Amino acid sequence: MALNLAPKISVPNINSMERPQTKFGKLQFRCYVVEPSFSSRRRIIARTTTATLLAVLTFNCISTPLPVRAESDEDQGVAGAIKSLFDPNEKTKSGKVLPKAYVKSAREVVKTLRESLKEDPKDVAKFRRTADSAKESIRDYLSNWRGQEKVAGEESYMELEKAIRALASFYSKAGPSAPLPEEIKNEILNDLSTAEEFL
Repeated sequence: MALNLAPKISVPNINSMERPQTKFGKLQFRCYVVEPSFSSRRRIIARTTTATLLAVLTFNCISTPLPVRAESDEDQGVAGAIKSLFDPNEKTKSGKVLPKAYVKSAREVVKTLRESLKEDPKDVAKFRRTADSAKESIRDYLSNWRGQEKVAGEESYMELEKAIRALASFYSKAGPSAPLPEEIKNEILNDLSTAEEFL
């Protein structure tokens, strides 16, 4: 027995169509256009193929055990990268595990403050840009991490606090536009280098 899969198209009979009259007595015709649809065979084949493919993939994914590797200290490829994205902590160079946000913020302070201190103060425009960037990173760092118990005892925190205090005490005594003496600049750069070793 053969299946008739041809689409059924119904076309209205023109003789049986409604012919409404306008207020002037003229007849008005309404036309109905019926567009033929795509072949039903194509749809059935596409649905069957999709369903079969989905069933095979589902069965294979469920029944196939995933390979398990022992954890190592080395980079674990894609799985390690995904895990590190969602892990709120980061292992530092010194081997300590600290909040990732703290490490990022502290590294930003070290970077921007070092750039600002190494900039030539005679190039006023460039110096202002680097100084403003350093101020912003210090404000961000202090607003998020000042007095936080998670990091307050860490060497990097203490060294950064020491550098920021030295800078603040100089500018509070000498004024905001005073040139920083080499002695204080070198002391702050040393504190930044020490803090960086622990990050």
